[in-house]
Amino acid sequence: MKSIEISPSQYVMVIDADRCTGCGACMVACAIENNVAPAHPDATDRTGVTWMKVVKVSSGNNGDGKPACYLPLPCQQCAAETPCVTVCPQNAVEVDQQTGIVFQMSQRCLGCRYCMAACPYHARYFNWWDPEWPEGMEQTLNPDVAPRMRGVVEKCNFCHGRYQAARASAAEHGQASSDPVTYEPACAQACPTRAIKFGTPANNEQGVGDLVHSSSAFRLLPRLGTEPRVYYLSKHKWIRQMAQMEKETSTGEEVHG
Repeated sequence: MKSIEISPSQYVMVIDADRCTGCGACMVACAIENNVAPAHPDATDRTGVTWMKVVKVSSGNNGDGKPACYLPLPCQQCAAETPCVTVCPQNAVEVDQQTGIVFQMSQRCLGCRYCMAACPYHARYFNWWDPEWPEGMEQTLNPDVAPRMRGVVEKCNFCHGRYQAARASAAEHGQASSDPVTYEPACAQACPTRAIKFGTPANNEQGVGDLVHSSSAFRLLPRLGTEPRVYYLSKHKWIRQMAQMEKETSTGEEVHG
């Protein structure tokens, strides 16, 4: 497949696998920011909902000085050959050409889950139950994000509520609507080791414009040609090989936040 150049005005996320400790702070912050309900009592690892999943990956006998690492796995925001867009019969998935963010429109979703089957990164989640909140927790929900109902799919959208707030603030200060705005998703803000960087290559917030061209930068499953907007960093060769599925060097397990 032909490689494409991601627009420098579209958002990218850069996650440093060598800095991530697997603490799960990003998962908790994401759930709070985006009104992801606490797990249903009957939920399992396969039926629960989380927009940010952290996976522990071990190296086997090829540790290269680092026997294991943690990989946060949000939606990879595919820039090309976006599988979920292609298969959705309801046009419930759209790619915003200005920001590059892949959006899931729950009001259009009929719950067929074709997008989940098509996603090679397993970054989409189906609501098997209506959201239930502990008593009093409803008063703490984020008013900028609508909770999703039972029977629809949801996923990471780079904290679009925060983007909208930043866009509104920029407009008040006279910034053109075509210019990218600076904001930080909840996961990046909460990370205690600053392993998650976010911004546009054009503005080079937090150095993302330089990091994506670093020799230690890589993306997951590049052979699929999906051109993810989520990049990872690691100086360890086995981690980069694992991400590209070049050889069987690792095993993985989910970390629960």
